[in-house]
Amino acid sequence: MEAAAAKLGRGLSVEDLDGLLIAYSSNQSQADPARVNFLLSKRLPADVQAWQLSHGVATAVRPVTVPANPDLGMYGRVCVPLLVRGFRVGYLWVQQNAGEEGSGGILAALPAVRLEIELIAGLLLESNTAESEHRRRRETEFLAAAAGDKSALAAISGWREVHGHAPWQVVVLVDPEGVTPSDPQAAVVATSTAALQATAGIDPALFSVGTETHAVVLFAATTARASHAAVLTHYERELAKRSGRPAGRVLVGISEPFSSLRELGEAYAQAKTAVQAAAVDPVLGELVDARSVGAYQLMGALAAEPTSIYFSLLEAEDRNDELLPVLEMLYDSDGAVQAVADKLHVHRSTVYHRLARVRKIIRAEPLSGRVRQELHLALKARRWAARPRL
Repeated sequence: MEAAAAKLGRGLSVEDLDGLLIAYSSNQSQADPARVNFLLSKRLPADVQAWQLSHGVATAVRPVTVPANPDLGMYGRVCVPLLVRGFRVGYLWVQQNAGEEGSGGILAALPAVRLEIELIAGLLLESNTAESEHRRRRETEFLAAAAGDKSALAAISGWREVHGHAPWQVVVLVDPEGVTPSDPQAAVVATSTAALQATAGIDPALFSVGTETHAVVLFAATTARASHAAVLTHYERELAKRSGRPAGRVLVGISEPFSSLRELGEAYAQAKTAVQAAAVDPVLGELVDARSVGAYQLMGALAAEPTSIYFSLLEAEDRNDELLPVLEMLYDSDGAVQAVADKLHVHRSTVYHRLARVRKIIRAEPLSGRVRQELHLALKARRWAARPRL
């Protein structure tokens, strides 16, 4: 900041989206009464903030001239919105000198400090935005809405990020290795900041939230997955940077599209079920749609884990873990014995032999309708029991 202040020959200050002072330059010789008060109190008075906001700084993407207001003790000044890949993180303020006519001199000089401004914006996103009071309040409100709170649903319906962007999708990102944090408060900051960084500049990603165990992103609904994949890649890197762990295998669960915010809670549940299924069943991949997880959808809605008599008999006898894997592969591949044999690197006769052992143990045909349905569901339930709890 000092380098930019020296080039401009003026005092500079940086504030976050809540109007809280983040930093200021040492050159404040021409500070007006409003600026002096701001530097001392660290927070903008409501009337000064209202005057600045009345000139459109909250939505501007280019420098904005805010004229003088003698009643508030303000000289004219220029607001430079601090943006990172299109994401607003704060404001840089450049004050005019006493008696200076217009802001033309400041506006003409700003291109010379473009790199310094970009650096300030990057540092602000990195260090402060996810922990700001404004950000925490909005994240809490979004999670309350996802839990069905009617007043929170009404509040977020008017958000710029939400209004007019239907249909939506809910996306949940999870690092399965980090779902039991030793410091829950630090984990919330890590997931929140990582999600904020990962979604900055990705247009379909409308709003992000961090929790102790996972991140939640509200997306504009799309069948394409390039944006989701980009968020996944960025989130892996950003979460590793903040958690102190090597980059892990982050998984993404994606809900069905929905057009009414009353369905937000159901969509959130769908996305969590999808990502939990991905965590226990690697065959599903890393980007998982809720509709693709099969029986795990049903398990996510059950209060208790499914049980099966046939499965219990097999589990007790399958001491070398030879029978249950064969059954699951057969069921997942529509009974293609040769495909199972190829995966296990055995002769197909070995597969038939193991099926014969299954028949002997359960005294039933494992490939027949109801028995097959029960055992397949029980095999998936065994995986589901190891899911990360979100």
